[in-house]
Amino acid sequence: MSAIRLVDDLSPSANRAEWLDTILRGDCVAALNRLPEKSVDVVFADPPYNLQLEGDLHRPDQSKVDAVDDAWDQFDSFAAYDAFTRAWLLAVRRVLKPNGTIWVIGSYHNIFRVGAMMQDLGFWILNDVVWRKTNPMPNFRGRRFQNAHETLIWASRDQASKGYTFNYDAMKAANDDVQMRTDWLFPICTGGERLKTASGDKVHPTQKPEALLARVMMASSRPGDVILDPFFGTGTTGAVAKRLGRHFVGCEREKDYIDAATARIAAVEPLGAAEIALMTGKRAEPRVAFGSLVDAGLLAPGALLTDARKRWTASVRADGTIAIGSEAGSIHRMGARVQGLDACNGWTFWHFEEAGTLKPIDDLRSQVRQGMRAAGG
Repeated sequence: MSAIRLVDDLSPSANRAEWLDTILRGDCVAALNRLPEKSVDVVFADPPYNLQLEGDLHRPDQSKVDAVDDAWDQFDSFAAYDAFTRAWLLAVRRVLKPNGTIWVIGSYHNIFRVGAMMQDLGFWILNDVVWRKTNPMPNFRGRRFQNAHETLIWASRDQASKGYTFNYDAMKAANDDVQMRTDWLFPICTGGERLKTASGDKVHPTQKPEALLARVMMASSRPGDVILDPFFGTGTTGAVAKRLGRHFVGCEREKDYIDAATARIAAVEPLGAAEIALMTGKRAEPRVAFGSLVDAGLLAPGALLTDARKRWTASVRADGTIAIGSEAGSIHRMGARVQGLDACNGWTFWHFEEAGTLKPIDDLRSQVRQGMRAAGG
């Protein structure tokens, strides 16, 4: 992976090497409009929250809270914020691959407006994930519940996007072989991970923990994928992407953040191929129809299939179905019928004979899949 570079101007016809692993300096919408269409796999967006703060916030001891009061988080009205949200979402949607996904994180101040806009623009929401903070900031005025979470929206580019990446088996294995839920428990960014200025102030008020970004990337991307962050900040997305063997591209206009991100990412050591390999299961494998075995010549029309105990026999037909007597159907339907069941996994139920040994036809499906992987399918 190439060293991080800063790009001030990018031609719309720029090749991939010119923008990969870079920070595009400037307004995110203008920068994104220079990226090629359908060029990124995953988007992680942490847009301004539009906190609508009025005056300083103080603790009970009257010390000032280091809140988000930067100019980039201030908008004249909800209408202005909505117009901004629509602009960057449209720019993101143009560069997102058809099978790509987007993550947007926000607080109660903005996430519902962003979510509604996403639906209006055609994004298809897959999940909302709650990041529950182990160490949230107190509510110093004591007039509301302590705000202890933020919400992430995970969405595909549109409703028809069925081939998006979700590393289900890896997530389940990481969660003690139980399906991973949509409530994630992480601490806020503190300690050595929190970037500070020479005077000890936070470089960025809403720096996200790397563990949160790692969960996002491990769940919804593969090594070598391109992760886009239109609000790059101090480069958490870039640092985690580099460590996990992903590529990144970020958009940022604030010089202090760019300087911090550049130094931070340059210091990251990527993990090895073995460390970032993803656990996969059958649901992650490419779909293979039974007819593909006939097309590949692994089973000829007229070949006989039996169950493991040779109680039933079916013949293979040229159209990819199997027949028992005068009735024909799929391997699953016919397997269920002979057993008197509602459903059956025909791949493991039906067997073929090779050198006097019965083998499940799933072995032949594995051969087809190996050929697809070798061909890049």
